[in-house]
Amino acid sequence: MEQFSLPKCQKCQTGDLVPLSDFGSQGAAIRYKAWVCTNPDCGFNLKIRNGDVYLNEPIMSGALHNSRTR
Repeated sequence: MEQFSLPKCQKCQTGDLVPLSDFGSQGAAIRYKAWVCTNPDCGFNLKIRNGDVYLNEPIMSGALHNSRTR
């Protein structure tokens, strides 16, 4: 199993940046679509959407999300 270390958050210097993946509109996997700090007090995040980079957008709780039925 390959070992790698996560980058430290440059904003808070406490948390690590973890990559998040998603699926595109056609169902293709998009790896590393976002990076988020593990320190909940920090909130740093970087996201790629339609080729544009977004920094520090508000983070919502996933508990409020309604899952789609397929």
